[in-house]
Amino acid sequence: MGAALQANGLSLYRRDLAQMKPLSREVEHELAIRYRAGDKRAGDKLIVACLPFVVSIALEYRRWGVPIEDIVQQGNIGLLRAAVKFDPAKECRLATYAAYWIRAEIREFVVRSFRVVRVGTTKGERRALRAFRTSRDTSTKALAEASGLSEERIERLLPILAGREASLDAQIDDQPSMVERLCASGPSPEEEASSNESREKARGLVTTALEALSDREKLIVRERIMTDEPPTLQALGDRLGVSKERVRQLEERARTKLRTQLGGMAAGF
Repeated sequence: MGAALQANGLSLYRRDLAQMKPLSREVEHELAIRYRAGDKRAGDKLIVACLPFVVSIALEYRRWGVPIEDIVQQGNIGLLRAAVKFDPAKECRLATYAAYWIRAEIREFVVRSFRVVRVGTTKGERRALRAFRTSRDTSTKALAEASGLSEERIERLLPILAGREASLDAQIDDQPSMVERLCASGPSPEEEASSNESREKARGLVTTALEALSDREKLIVRERIMTDEPPTLQALGDRLGVSKERVRQLEERARTKLRTQLGGMAAGF
């Protein structure tokens, strides 16, 4: 019954969000500038427009056994933090930039919730916990054999089993909490956002370049260039009803067109 109520609540929330129109890049940029200048109403519009994006990320964590509404709410907190730090001068969409903060906030929340509620509640989990504490073995296969749990389940438990029991939110004297002092091993939010934006631009350029090719050239490019195991010229020629030499000529012509369209990006072509 509780799960059904949660599902209904999420459905209503998503239905309300679906009625909102997404912001164009230009409008978002203007709102972001106004928000940084102190216009809170502009900030509200900026944040509300990204709420559907938070839900889409939250749904990635729905199998952790934590109420989805709580996950969404935690993701919203990450969005708020991202909006405060967001710099419109970077020419990056807020959703792209905020993804890092949303996921970080949700991950921290679900891991803490999972530790408190779930670890040690079944015999298999207790066996896994004992085996880990005894051997400190992080092999999913070994812990799965010792506990009787699946390797997939062990993979989800390992970050919690290996984690220290001290609260990440605990503060000592005037020092920041542990979670605030943890160093990120990956790229910074700015670097990740910039990388995502570059990939999106590259994808758009490739899509535009492909539109300049004929249908047969597009097929050859996808089969010969954009796959991990390209067919031979002869095999592709048999499919197209032409000789392998003709396929080679068409492929070279398509590569030339792509180089022209993509410029410096097309070194790999």
